[in-house]
Amino acid sequence: MESKSLIIIIFIAINLYSFIIMGMDKRKAIKQKTRFKESYLISLAITFGALGVFLGSVSFNHKKQKSKFKIIPIIMIIQLILIYLII
Repeated sequence: MESKSLIIIIFIAINLYSFIIMGMDKRKAIKQKTRFKESYLISLAITFGALGVFLGSVSFNHKKQKSKFKIIPIIMIIQLILIYLII
């Protein structure tokens, strides 16, 4: 497999995972269950999962008002530019 294809597949997998985790956290919040730590969600965003975290935030209307999460769109743009430059 070509390295560029592998990078794209890994990027998609990380962001899909991040999106799913955001949905699970929202569901846990609604059911008042133990949730994921915000530091874990931020870690996902930093490790090239910002697109998934951002889309999860928008789709599930989750963590949008938290000040820590307002930097996610900036991280996402930087990551998308890096991925574009790599491939």
